Amino acid sequence: MKSCSGLLVICLGLAACQGSNPYVATSNPLPPAPPQAANTFDRSAYPAPPRDYGRYRSWAWLNGQLPPGSAWADSAQVAEAVSNALDQRGLRPLHDNNRPADLFVSANLHLETRLRQVRDDYGYYGGGYGGYNRYGNGYGMYNTVPIVRTYQEQVVVVRVDLFDAGTSQPVWSASAETGNRGSQSERADAIREAVEKAMSAYPPS
Repeated sequence: MKSCSGLLVICLGLAACQGSNPYVATSNPLPPAPPQAANTFDRSAYPAPPRDYGRYRSWAWLNGQLPPGSAWADSAQVAEAVSNALDQRGLRPLHDNNRPADLFVSANLHLETRLRQVRDDYGYYGGGYGGYNRYGNGYGMYNTVPIVRTYQEQVVVVRVDLFDAGTSQPVWSASAETGNRGSQSERADAIREAVEKAMSAYPPS
């Protein structure tokens, strides 16, 4: 009798499940796209195309101004070093005023302070003459004591910036430093080496 009652409850439950569902899914239609959507291109949805550095062939100074000079080096020295480095990379100064340059170039030179550390290992003898023992003559032991010295040094930092002449957007920049020492001729060589070091990564691979 109990089994019959259980079977009856199961049948009633199944009959209830087969009834109509009072909940009906509905959705509102999407609003129509605005008319300007067909002509609008969202650049932020796509990655920027790789820059073609090969199309840059000519250059001119930004705003027509040479790099500023300083007490350490004059403007002509910095300008010559930058011009030579650009020339080695196939970039020629623009001499035709009837057409625009491909790149605008800016360069500057300034002093910065660096903290340097030097580690010195000074040796000393520990112990002394201890006479003869089972390990041999006791002449003492040699050891080292590391000493770290910190000092300040002024360096000359050369920075070169390149801008797309058509869009005025920065396309490349780099800097390098050299020591703040030497005669006037040695400084000119140091500037050339620093500019060449800064431009060594152009064009980027």
